[in-house]
Amino acid sequence: MPILVIREKDGPEKEFPLKKARTTIGKMPDNDIVLDRTNISRRHCQIFLEGNDYFVRDLASRNGTFLDGQRVEGDRPLVSGAVIQLGDFSIAFKISPALGASPADMGRTILSIAAVRPVHRTLPVELKKKIHGALIEQLDLKKLEFSQSTDKQLRERASQIIASVVEHHAGEIPEGFTKGDLVKEVLDEALGLGPLEDLLADPEVDEVMVNRWDRIYVEKKGQLSFTGRQFTDNQQVVNTIRRIVSPLGRRIDESSPMVDARLPDGSRVNAVISPVALTGPTLTIRKFSRDPFTVNDLIRFGTLSGPIAKFLQMVVEHKRNILISGGTGSGKTTLLNVLSSFIPNAERIVTIEDAAELRLGQEHVVSLEARPANIEGEGAIPIRKLVINALRMRPDRIVVGECRGGEALDMLQAMNTGHEGSLTTLHANTPRDALARLETMVLMAGLDLPVRSIRQQISSAIHLIVQVSRMTDGTRKGVSVSEITGMEGEVITMQDLFVFEQKGIGPKGEVLGAHKATGTIPKFLHRLKQAGIDVDMGIFA
Repeated sequence: MPILVIREKDGPEKEFPLKKARTTIGKMPDNDIVLDRTNISRRHCQIFLEGNDYFVRDLASRNGTFLDGQRVEGDRPLVSGAVIQLGDFSIAFKISPALGASPADMGRTILSIAAVRPVHRTLPVELKKKIHGALIEQLDLKKLEFSQSTDKQLRERASQIIASVVEHHAGEIPEGFTKGDLVKEVLDEALGLGPLEDLLADPEVDEVMVNRWDRIYVEKKGQLSFTGRQFTDNQQVVNTIRRIVSPLGRRIDESSPMVDARLPDGSRVNAVISPVALTGPTLTIRKFSRDPFTVNDLIRFGTLSGPIAKFLQMVVEHKRNILISGGTGSGKTTLLNVLSSFIPNAERIVTIEDAAELRLGQEHVVSLEARPANIEGEGAIPIRKLVINALRMRPDRIVVGECRGGEALDMLQAMNTGHEGSLTTLHANTPRDALARLETMVLMAGLDLPVRSIRQQISSAIHLIVQVSRMTDGTRKGVSVSEITGMEGEVITMQDLFVFEQKGIGPKGEVLGAHKATGTIPKFLHRLKQAGIDVDMGIFA
């Protein structure tokens, strides 16, 4: 008979025999297994028998069901070594030989009790609190400025104090951990980014998400997974957030509970704390690649095809205005950085961003970054002011990291008045949606412009829309390259030049398909030929 071995974090184990074909787990009394905790949904998940195998299914829970660190989507089979995570609970599925399991069953489902633990083993929270308290008392960290937290001498002194305190608590260190592990964890939390240090150092991790002190997730290769790592408590998360934002002149507290910032390496940071964040302080870090992706990388990843990359390089070099559209995390900024690298070295480029992420290799680059309001609510410099100022800087190209508001009007006017070859991005799910959103953002400038006038400006300013999307397998694809061809009545007209044609899903969940040309020739091509440019017509075949 199958048995579920249930254990709450740092609590005792409880066994539950599976006597029914379907067993539901949740916080309501009508469930077969009741786990009455705030991070468990009313009906959280179900374990059921189908044929000779058991499966787990998430029941649209609020916080998700995880199997061996991977979020459960659909029905997932329970195999040897699997552990289900629900909030603070770990649930192991095993078959006891004493209950008459067959050898085949045992080979499929036996799980040792030692495996019933979080994905990443952590040191006892109370032990870390003791050592951290002793460190504060001896070093008086509260009086130190956050900007000093990376000072080499401070780290060495703190490390010595922690090592000394650890000696007095050596008997409390769990089996499998060393004194060095404890010193490192406490030192990282006191002076660094705590359990995030190793995650940010991992080259395979693209994004780190902290939902609260004990719920840390990462994105690897487009897939989310639960790490099992944790801070000491929510206050340590808040301290870490302040350590990030204070050197940048930003603040976060109850009167200003949200903040955007970046790490010294350029990684983008967003943080939200109480009273806005109800489940605990939330921190999201999108890592910044040390080596920017090149066009060859995008071709290798399947984001673009060779002909599309060749076409985009040609149009960037010869000053076509391009709008990159896509959803959150679809790779817009990465593609913008690649396209910007095609701009000739002799041209003067002005980049404008909320948080500086673009890294261009050209010599003649001026980078501008927006600034939020200070503690008194003054001194804010929005992107729109920077765009207006950039027009006075004699730019050959203007590259705006992302249009979000009234700056769209100034960007369009710049494109229409001699600053051709400019690039920007915006959030939209389709090229047609991108045009509608661009129109809305122009209206946000506060000028009472006729809709037809706005659309005429858009149709004459934007030449190409490159739509990027994050696929179901986590990969990023350029799903279409569309040309704006003009207006018919009140409607902006466009035509697809290249599209990504999906053909299905592979056995491992990978998206199958290929980029192809539609056979349509862009209308502006004759201008390139008149300029003496030898255009390879084969890329449109």
